[in-house]
Amino acid sequence: MAKPVILAVDDDPQVLAAVRRDLRSHYSGDYRIMAAGSGAEGLEVVEELSAAGQTIAAFLVDQRMPSMTGTQFLTKAIPTFPEAKRLLLTAYADTEAAIQAINDVGLDHYLMKPWTPAEDKLYPVLDDALDDWQATATKPYDGVRVFGTVWSPTTYEVKAFLARNAVPYQFLDIERDADAATTAAQLAKGASELPVVALPDGPVFINPQTHELAAAVGIHTAPQSPFYDLVIVGGGPAGLAAAVYGASEGLATAMIERHAPGGQAGTSSRIENYLGFPKGLSGADLARRAIAQATRLGAELVTAVEVDKIEIEGPLKHIHLSDGQTLTARAALIASGMTVRKLNVPGYERFEGAGVYYGAAASEASIYKDRPVYVIGGANSAGQAAVMFSKTSSKVTMVVRGPRLEDKMSQYLVDQIAGIENIEVLTHTHVVEVLGEGQVESITLEGVESGEREVRDASAIFIFVGAIPHSQFATGTVAMNEKGFIYTGADVVTFTNEWKLNRDPFPLETSQPGVFAAGDVREGAVRRVASAVGEGSVSVSFVHRYLATV
Repeated sequence: MAKPVILAVDDDPQVLAAVRRDLRSHYSGDYRIMAAGSGAEGLEVVEELSAAGQTIAAFLVDQRMPSMTGTQFLTKAIPTFPEAKRLLLTAYADTEAAIQAINDVGLDHYLMKPWTPAEDKLYPVLDDALDDWQATATKPYDGVRVFGTVWSPTTYEVKAFLARNAVPYQFLDIERDADAATTAAQLAKGASELPVVALPDGPVFINPQTHELAAAVGIHTAPQSPFYDLVIVGGGPAGLAAAVYGASEGLATAMIERHAPGGQAGTSSRIENYLGFPKGLSGADLARRAIAQATRLGAELVTAVEVDKIEIEGPLKHIHLSDGQTLTARAALIASGMTVRKLNVPGYERFEGAGVYYGAAASEASIYKDRPVYVIGGANSAGQAAVMFSKTSSKVTMVVRGPRLEDKMSQYLVDQIAGIENIEVLTHTHVVEVLGEGQVESITLEGVESGEREVRDASAIFIFVGAIPHSQFATGTVAMNEKGFIYTGADVVTFTNEWKLNRDPFPLETSQPGVFAAGDVREGAVRRVASAVGEGSVSVSFVHRYLATV
């Protein structure tokens, strides 16, 4: 946490230097000592500290400043830092003014010049004032601050990125908090885009790009080496498992993840059926554990960069990134998972990030406390989200196109939903329109068979309607079916004529020797977290077998 500030203000350079010297010698361990040579300069410091989210513990101000008296300065500065202690430096003739200041600005103490020796005349007084401040003052949040609005899609994107990458942040709604709006305006310096993101060490970003923000908050965004034994594309359960096993078995391993490690599983509010966790665990917790394990074993995790394409040059695999960087590897694993499928429903695109969300969007749960929300979809991810939101929202309505939840959802989750009073399940139903002025206000539902329509109030819609494989970067490099799922192993020979070697493809090996695929992006994969972890782990053994042949 940044040290609180003691601000000294005096127009006499010699006196100001002496004050600063004495303050630093006694208080620099716990406080940041700042000085200003006039009242106007002092007010500028006050404004800058406020905008940066820092705090002032005490003002030590000269009363006799020609352009602005100490009392006048405190009158203007105190509204910004009302809890700061107020001390005046006065001459003998200023006693009456100092007493008046007690009434006008709530002066805590006044000190006669000269204050030497400081050990007797300055430090005891200021020690007492600072002890009182420490005991009663509200300390400011000292971390990443995101200024924006609930209905700003770009603000939502930044919040979601920080949340998924486990970066703590404070959201300040400038529509509901006048002080936050003032601070955001000061930080933005005339810029109108949202969000305004302020970092604790000073940098301010206006509607930052993901890669830019990631680098600023300390997320690893650039590979440390141009060459690896194994490069993994995708940081879901399959990719993380491969990173753990690759690094632990001595391979120079790098994993590239475009959003946040954990993949779709990382957004799951609760995974109840993962072996070894009888109470279940969240996707974020699983991802956090896997990241720590992979990193400890020596894998390099690169986040917030996209893979544009993979090129093959003899035995080498060149992985080209969206920021212009290129990694070269002896072997590659595609574990890029799935991309959410967007629906062409009137209102969805208009309100995306402003009441319409693809995925659980756990970062938004508190916004919709005690309000009705809708979950669209009937598979496990939709069920887990419904359970999560039932704890905070007034009512959760699940909209399912099929006839029943059991067709696509695990039975334990079906039973759990049935036992929660504020979850309603509408089967044979789909959404045909979303309406609102600036934000989601209502949803139009239609019976799949009956065609009957109903308009209901809604505050937010969370969509879980399937996904498509994230494999376009590998088009033309490895064989895949018409939907984009990548062929591996025996399927390469069965469904394509692209295998050119005398040996058969290894299990999980694609049509390109030395390029493997695991997890949801692979044709024929069983789409379960445990299955993805298993494939990612096993793939490394086939990488070793391949490397032994080249």
